[in-house]
Amino acid sequence: MFTGIVQGMATLVAIEKKEMFQTHIIELSDDMVEGLTIGASVAHNGCCLTVTEINGTRISFDLMQATLRLTNLGRLKEGDLVNVERAAKFGDEIGGHSMSGHITLVADIVDVIKTENNRTIWFELPQESMKYVLSKGYIGIDGCSLTIGEVEENRFSVHLIPETLHRTLFGSREVGDQVNIEFDPQTQAIVDTVERVLANQNR
Repeated sequence: MFTGIVQGMATLVAIEKKEMFQTHIIELSDDMVEGLTIGASVAHNGCCLTVTEINGTRISFDLMQATLRLTNLGRLKEGDLVNVERAAKFGDEIGGHSMSGHITLVADIVDVIKTENNRTIWFELPQESMKYVLSKGYIGIDGCSLTIGEVEENRFSVHLIPETLHRTLFGSREVGDQVNIEFDPQTQAIVDTVERVLANQNR
């Protein structure tokens, strides 16, 4: 489980392409490596990955083809940055919302509105996915737990403070970039349950 409070960014220092999967090696800070063990979970842009090798501060993760195809991790190049968060431990403060690290789909950034002290970013999703996007609800974007701002047809916005822009990839995101989306599981459960009940009533 993750909280959606990204702990920082890490550089992808190497990509090893193998048959039907890839190994990504990232450089973590000393404090992020402390206590890390093989088999532990670390979210990359919100996608839960398992540590397969530890070489100092260089940490390896294996990515299957489905992960590379369904998330923005398959578009990364050596030298790119990723948002990282280690798995939550029992007793940790949950500052965001509970996230599984299982990405549903990617969204396109369609507008970036920059002002002096904050930034508004608009995202576009397939229309059928917008039922899980509710104004003032939660959503996971590239591993960040964010509050949804405005919702319009198949688009929605989030408003970002300077700390988020400094700590995460959102400080450099531009129109045309793709981001990983994880819908709030409670919202998904409620929407799916209501749909199922209504469908049964209309039979």
